[in-house]
Amino acid sequence: MSAGVTKRSVMIAGHRTSVSLEDAFWTALREVAEARGQSVQALIGAIDARRGAQNLSSAIRVFVLDAVRAIPET
Repeated sequence: MSAGVTKRSVMIAGHRTSVSLEDAFWTALREVAEARGQSVQALIGAIDARRGAQNLSSAIRVFVLDAVRAIPET
C-alpha cells in the first residue's frame, strides 16, 4: 500500500476544509464509513464534532486506529 499523503476537500458544518491523510487512512476511513452505512463526509463530520481542540487529521487517524483495534480477532 502506498505511503503517500493525499489532501482532500470535505464539507463540514456548511464550510469546506482540506484534510491531509496517508492513503492507508483514507482507505480505512472509507471501509469504516461503509460498515456503518455512512458517507465518508458524514463520518468526518461526526469525528469533527467530537474532536475538541485536536487537529482534524490527527482526530481522524486516532478514530481509525480505535476502529481497527475494536475489530475482533478471528
